[in-house]
Amino acid sequence: MGAVKTKRMPRAVREQQMLDAAVQIFGQRGYMAASMDEIAEHAGVSKPLVYLYLNSKEDLFTACIRREAAALTAAVRAGVRPGLPADRQLWDGLRAFFAYTAEHPDGWSVLHLQARTHGEGFAAEVATMREEIVAFVTELIVVAAREAHRDPDLPRREVAGLAEALVGAAESLATWANASPGTTARQAAATLMNFAWAGLGDLMDGRPWTPPGGP
Repeated sequence: MGAVKTKRMPRAVREQQMLDAAVQIFGQRGYMAASMDEIAEHAGVSKPLVYLYLNSKEDLFTACIRREAAALTAAVRAGVRPGLPADRQLWDGLRAFFAYTAEHPDGWSVLHLQARTHGEGFAAEVATMREEIVAFVTELIVVAAREAHRDPDLPRREVAGLAEALVGAAESLATWANASPGTTARQAAATLMNFAWAGLGDLMDGRPWTPPGGP
């Protein structure tokens, strides 16, 4: 009998294996400290193969950012079911966000900590993802608020600012939750809902907070 040949792994599968290893190494060690040798060893492949598939350390890191950003955005969108009350949609979106960042702490480290501090190109990749999430949250809030007000002219700029603040708070809270043993995704989402929904709920009921007079 002839020798049994090992089935060759498809390129797409092998590339995902390399990205899995790279996300873990980049997320835990940081972009500067991570080496292609370590990533290749962790992926169980040769370093020349990593370069063949992904060209350079910079391109590999960019591929990691894009994959993790797409997965996070998809998770948030999938978590929200249209047609539910506004508070339930926001709650579901927050739970999806915190569940993903808790289940993928290395990916979140790549997006929130590493990519933003190692060059404009990397930061721009994350900014694109963030803009999509802010736009999604903006639309979620503006539709609910307009329905509550029966006001089609609710200023989008005001709602966009609320969405920006909410996303920023969620990002900071996710990093804190991942560094705080015992904090669950549900607890993190509830914390932000308790912080944010009182104000959003009043806005949707036509009772916005008004600053005092004077400069």
